Amino acid sequence: MKKIALMGRSEAGKTTLTQALKGEKIHYHKTQYVNNFDVIIDTPGEYAQTHGLGHALALYAYEADIVGLLVASNEPYCLFPPCSTCTANREVIGIVTKIHAPDGKPERAASWLRLAGCKKIFYVDSKTQEGIPEILEYLKEDGDVLPWETKPEADGKKRANELPQEESQ
Repeated sequence: MKKIALMGRSEAGKTTLTQALKGEKIHYHKTQYVNNFDVIIDTPGEYAQTHGLGHALALYAYEADIVGLLVASNEPYCLFPPCSTCTANREVIGIVTKIHAPDGKPERAASWLRLAGCKKIFYVDSKTQEGIPEILEYLKEDGDVLPWETKPEADGKKRANELPQEESQ
C-alpha cells in the first residue's frame, strides 16, 4: 500500500481519517506529535498552522508516496494557498472531510483544494465510512489485499483471492 502523509489544520479530521483507514473504532484523540504509522503519517494541525513548524511537513512528505491535504467542509477558510502543491515532489490529493456537517460546504472545500493544485479530490465522512473504500482503493498497490476482499460474500460464495478449502490446509 502506498504511504500517505495527512496534512491540514487542527480539527480537519486527520486522526479520525487515520482511524477509519486503519479500521479502528473512531474516538477523539488530539494529535500532539507526528505519528508515523506503517502506511499513514498523521501530522498535528499546528504544523500546518504555524509558519515555523511548516518546514517539518515538507520533511515528512519525503517519507510518503502521496500527500493528502485535508479541508473540512465546515472550515471558514483554507490554509493552503493557490498552487501550493507545486512545491511537493510527490503526488498531492485533496480530501474533503466532514461532508455531512450541518454547516458544511463540501463543494467550497473541494474548490479550495483544486485551487491549491489537487487534481484528485476525495469526499469522506470517517464516522460513517463514506469515501473510505475509495481512498484505500486509490492507495492500493499490486498484490495488496484490502480488508473486504478477504471476507466471504453473504451468500456463501468465496471471493476470487481466497484459496479453496483443500489448498488452504
